[in-house]
Amino acid sequence: MGKTRNTSLDTVVTDFILLGLSHPPRLRTLLFLVFFTIYILTQLGNLLILLTVWADPKLHARPMYMLLGVLSFLDMRLSSVIVPRIFLNFTPASKTIPFGGCVAQLYFFHFLGSTQCFIYTLMAYDRYLAICQPLRYPMLMNGRLCTFLVAGAWVAGSIHGSIQATLTFRLPYCGPNEVDYFFGDIPAVLRLACADTVVNELVTFVEIGVVAASCFMLILLSYANIVHANGQRRAFSTCGSHLTVVTLYYVPCIFIYLRAGSQSSLDGAVAVFYTVVTPLLNPLIYTLRNQEVKSVLWRLAAGRGAGGENK
Repeated sequence: MGKTRNTSLDTVVTDFILLGLSHPPRLRTLLFLVFFTIYILTQLGNLLILLTVWADPKLHARPMYMLLGVLSFLDMRLSSVIVPRIFLNFTPASKTIPFGGCVAQLYFFHFLGSTQCFIYTLMAYDRYLAICQPLRYPMLMNGRLCTFLVAGAWVAGSIHGSIQATLTFRLPYCGPNEVDYFFGDIPAVLRLACADTVVNELVTFVEIGVVAASCFMLILLSYANIVHANGQRRAFSTCGSHLTVVTLYYVPCIFIYLRAGSQSSLDGAVAVFYTVVTPLLNPLIYTLRNQEVKSVLWRLAAGRGAGGENK
């Protein structure tokens, strides 16, 4: 931890080269098609959920679906920040990203990613209240309170992204400029800094690793209470799939950021789970197992309004 690169400060890095994911050259075309397809499906799936929630007044007035709509929007934006850069790295296109572009990518990734982290936690808490406190649920979680909590998550995410971007790029970068990663994230960029990085690694450990681990524990606690209240089989059918996708998001994230000063050949593959896989899975997990969303989708597909069955 805290290594200082001995390089002349006369050289100032003006751009970075993202080396991307390690891969055999013969698989380049296949990997391009895989990640390009994942990106398109992620955008379409989350857009479908967003439009479905918005189209039905009953859905977008309820906290659970307000949170689901916000999650879908975050998935679309987060995927757009990261995935195009991944599949472009499998083409002859330039792998160079301007210094300012790297700052923006890091900021938006951590802004959107941390906001998503808080939204997952709010969704688990909302399910806990709805299932374990059904009589008090309208008082404990209503549209106004949900809006306030979501706004707080956005503000906290923006502050987090600003702190991380500022701390990371206040350091001098004087070469080399090759980032051994598929996007300009904190651990990979810090390895190129020409100054001591102890403070950055400590802040990353506490603000990202510990906070993510704490949110994950709160989610597990919420689901544990649901299991205790409803019985194992019924509870697992209710939230088992949700817990699976949340685990795919948090565990790799904690693995990366609780060891920010370390380096592993697995880091890139691990990061794919929370940057690529979970935005793709969320529409499937939260739609296919949700009868109300599927009902609205069927009505829309049949050409009737979202509130058609009530007329």
